Amino acid sequence: MKRKLAAAIGVAAMMASVAACGGSDGGGDAAKDPKDRKGDLTVWLMVDAQSTWPELVKDVNAQFNKKYPGVKVDVQYQQWADKTKKLDTALGGDKFPDVVELGNTETMTYILNGALNEIDPKKYDNSDTWIQGLKDTCTYEGKQFCVPYYAGARVAIYNADMLKKGGAETLPTTEAEFLKVMDKVSAEYGKKDKRFSSLYLPGRYWYAAMSYVAAYGGKIAEYDEGAKEWKSSLSSPEAQQGIQHFIDLVKKYNKADQTKDEQDHANVMANEKAAVLYGNGWEAGSVTDGKGNGNAKLTGKIFTAGMPGPNGKALPSFIGGSDLGVISKSKSTDLAEEWIAMYTSEKSQEVLASKNILPNNTKQLEPLKAKPETAPIANAVPDAWFTPIAPGWTSIEKEEVLENMLLQILKGTSVADATKAADAKVNELINKES
Repeated sequence: MKRKLAAAIGVAAMMASVAACGGSDGGGDAAKDPKDRKGDLTVWLMVDAQSTWPELVKDVNAQFNKKYPGVKVDVQYQQWADKTKKLDTALGGDKFPDVVELGNTETMTYILNGALNEIDPKKYDNSDTWIQGLKDTCTYEGKQFCVPYYAGARVAIYNADMLKKGGAETLPTTEAEFLKVMDKVSAEYGKKDKRFSSLYLPGRYWYAAMSYVAAYGGKIAEYDEGAKEWKSSLSSPEAQQGIQHFIDLVKKYNKADQTKDEQDHANVMANEKAAVLYGNGWEAGSVTDGKGNGNAKLTGKIFTAGMPGPNGKALPSFIGGSDLGVISKSKSTDLAEEWIAMYTSEKSQEVLASKNILPNNTKQLEPLKAKPETAPIANAVPDAWFTPIAPGWTSIEKEEVLENMLLQILKGTSVADATKAADAKVNELINKES
């Protein structure tokens, strides 16, 4: 499959000339001496770095400036809500970052439209042990286009006081025992509040639904080597079994609006309307964040654990996290690569690990598997799943297809009919040339 230009983000103007003037002037990639390099290096990081590990950014910039005193590093912090819109606009003009942080579900779009430079993994620490799920989000046609930054995974988030009402001190490790506890919690709290959900699973929560698909050995889509194309496999027996299992849990335990997605589920727990969520590990903090929409009174009562899944195993988690890419139009791609190498070095990853942020490699992840605060999420990462690494998967419609499929089933459409219809739509989108 040849590398394509994706029209999804409307940056045709950006790609009109990769050699056009960029947003930096580093004095050329072949400057004689590091101390002779001049200009600016613009780095876009998400606001998480500014709020949680600002000392790492400061230390790396100092390290970089010691080697390149004539290059000014301009770190600009971005918000998740509007980052891609701002980046698309910037890439269509002549003022754009040299280094950009991308969520791992965003990378394929920018790889396919040619916005990211190919990188050499050998230039980066621990690249031989990069977490496979993150590495995959940076890989296309056997080439690497970004550097894994940090990892994340979804886990069970629970209210310990509520669990005790169900007779459990901690979250059970098997689904059979877990659901027995949920039944008891439902009976206890449901007496006073008919909308209380012991296990709050929103009906349109496709990440959770696909985790159950993965638990039964199913996949969203698979690559057909013979046909040389991707084929949706939502109607496979395994996928249907996982989807049905998810729907059964939603119908039994979610007593609120079952047609919602997961965007506000931490707020539901903060309002003490749920005992257990399935979410990103960091969302446990959102539940108790009194400065946001959380409930500070729940501090010390909210914990995380591996989510028990069917067949006596943990529920496979969707791999989360961020990657760092070098913008291909940059005039200072070598400097951008070096800054990323410093920022993702083993020493830098140690700083993230000290803050209970999962590093980009299995070597440094290992100690976090035994640390109580990080064990649930760290143990969920190695076997985590990811969406298809396919060109058409970058289109936004694919989420709508999965959400609509789940809604139709909740409204009474059979799993067989809903998944068959979803297969047809996914097949239309996933191999779409642009």
